Amino acid sequence: MQPLSGMPINRPFVLTLSGHDPSGGAGIQADLEAIISHQCRPVSVITALTAQDTHNVSKLIPQLPQDILQQANLLMADVPVKVFKIGLLGHVETVKTIYTFLQQFPDIPAVFDPVLAAGGGQNLANNALINAINEWLLAKVTVLTPNSLEARKLTGLNYIHDCGVQLSKSGCRYVLITGAHEDSAEVINQLYHDGDCIQRYTWPRLPHSYHGSGCTLAASIAALMARGLTVLDAIAEAQQYTWNALSSGFQPGKGQYLPDRFFWLNQQC
Repeated sequence: MQPLSGMPINRPFVLTLSGHDPSGGAGIQADLEAIISHQCRPVSVITALTAQDTHNVSKLIPQLPQDILQQANLLMADVPVKVFKIGLLGHVETVKTIYTFLQQFPDIPAVFDPVLAAGGGQNLANNALINAINEWLLAKVTVLTPNSLEARKLTGLNYIHDCGVQLSKSGCRYVLITGAHEDSAEVINQLYHDGDCIQRYTWPRLPHSYHGSGCTLAASIAALMARGLTVLDAIAEAQQYTWNALSSGFQPGKGQYLPDRFFWLNQQC
């Protein structure tokens, strides 16, 4: 592809606050790829470092709350951020820090992917962290995107519908529960609003286990909202983008498959 000439394109900014995944499958790097793919400009704050590969996370290293807040505020004073995307938090104090940050910008929507476990199964959230998310953060979120396992952890409930009802009454405007972890022939994602399931989306089940699908989905929703789509349109279009990225996925190492978030480049060649 040839670089564009002429005046710079006016692309909206999305601020992602998430963890760093050295494998590039999830976390900040996944967010950047998805945001760029939707013709937005990403800016970022790393909430936690990790030691991980495509298999699993072996170590989580939360960043200092004051450093997270300082960097986020520096960015907000400098660039016109349209939407926040929040991912891995990893520590109770990080949750409180993000709450403090969001309090300053009540008019900017936030999309939250509550990363509670690694794709390889490593637990990334204890009960204290889950309680802090429920107490401090959910009421500040525009779109919450838990998978079915995360929805159960956040609520302590078993049935997905009950989880969706409870989460959508917690203050979140919209809750999209993804169903790839469920035992169903197809993947069924369910969208909740004001205590009701308002939409179900059905997708063909893909054959592999993927690392970074939740980050891809949430970052896509945030970017599409930044471009001016309604929340419902952004949620629908982001699922299509994510499914395309997963269906084009590849296995760079010996663990899970990674989404190809730049699948669209092959379509333009």
